Amino acid sequence: MINIVLFGPPGSGKGTQAQNLIEKFNLKQISTGDLFRYNMKNDTELGKLAKSYIDKGELVPDQVTIDMLTDELRKPCNAKGFIFDGFPRTANQTEALENIVKEVLNSSIDICLSLVVDDKMLVERLLKRGETSGRTDDSNKQIITHRIKEYYAKTAEVAELYKQQGKYVEINGVGDIEEISEKLFAEVAKLNNKSSLQN
Repeated sequence: MINIVLFGPPGSGKGTQAQNLIEKFNLKQISTGDLFRYNMKNDTELGKLAKSYIDKGELVPDQVTIDMLTDELRKPCNAKGFIFDGFPRTANQTEALENIVKEVLNSSIDICLSLVVDDKMLVERLLKRGETSGRTDDSNKQIITHRIKEYYAKTAEVAELYKQQGKYVEINGVGDIEEISEKLFAEVAKLNNKSSLQN
């Protein structure tokens, strides 16, 4: 089983690369944003709980997100591993994720892959995307810059933790999509080689 935490600032091509990794290694992507939308749309107990915080303009407590993740991982699934997207964002969440993966899957997080793209290029990409996406947060340069700063601020401590564990790998997210995919595939293939040597 391969469990990947995928990092990448807005505009880094993370969505595209997650899809390529899923197809290549038969993984399932777990995005906290999707989990929230699913639970709230289907009026689950956790969805109602999350909505009660959101409606008050409050942050949803970690435990609610953790419970959603745990539920999702318990669902029958024939994937060979998972890509975690949007979680963890803090040191506490990193520890919580490790515990969930251990408890539910009897596994661990193998690697944190981080797509690195120069800020100037991220802004250009998002503004270009804004021309066709219809997303208002993709058409305002100030908002984009703020989102990128927020991303770095939020992920810094998580990146540091994975660095200490020797699980953090930066991938240059600039260039041909296929070339970037190949770099990501090579890192995951190394994990496969490692685990087959250990078994």
